[in-house]
Amino acid sequence: MAERGAMADLLAIGLGNPGAEYAGTRHNCGADVVRLVAERHRTRLRSEKAARAESAVLRLGEHVLALGVPLTYMNDSGVAVRALARRYVDSDPERIVVVHDELDLEPGTVRVKKGGGLAGHNGLRSIEQHLHSREFLRVRVGVGKPPGRQMGVDHVLRRPGKAERELIAVAVELAADAVEVLLSDGLTVAMNRFNTRS
Repeated sequence: MAERGAMADLLAIGLGNPGAEYAGTRHNCGADVVRLVAERHRTRLRSEKAARAESAVLRLGEHVLALGVPLTYMNDSGVAVRALARRYVDSDPERIVVVHDELDLEPGTVRVKKGGGLAGHNGLRSIEQHLHSREFLRVRVGVGKPPGRQMGVDHVLRRPGKAERELIAVAVELAADAVEVLLSDGLTVAMNRFNTRS
């Protein structure tokens, strides 16, 4: 494992809300992905009070990966991301990958991209405000649109039913793979591998 505080090749941030009441909700799947990456490599995320986040640093082959999960609420994610970015990647947005839930993708779908719009996602909006850039990388985990007239915010703050939960669990595994491919092989390879899946 790399030393904490070492400069990283990539910083992966998983978005979500803190606390047991939000665990297992659609909005927390980004945090679930980053926790899974840590678990795969037997690394513990530890509280970093100054950054208002949990973080860890690990070495995968020749590369160093920093992991972060904000302990702020989603709307203030940028506070933690800015602090972690300064510490681990010299605030370079192109070395930051944000993992987040995506209403515009069907449950179970994972897509990788760089930059782009915010699609009404308050976590992404906060990150843009604090980094002054949208050029960070993204791993988007599909949670699907809300049924009927249900508001998007209500949809993402709820826990999915069994069938959808199983699809999202598969997507969380795929998204963790995507983070590792971004680290080892870069954006183009990751996009080619994950954006062509149905």
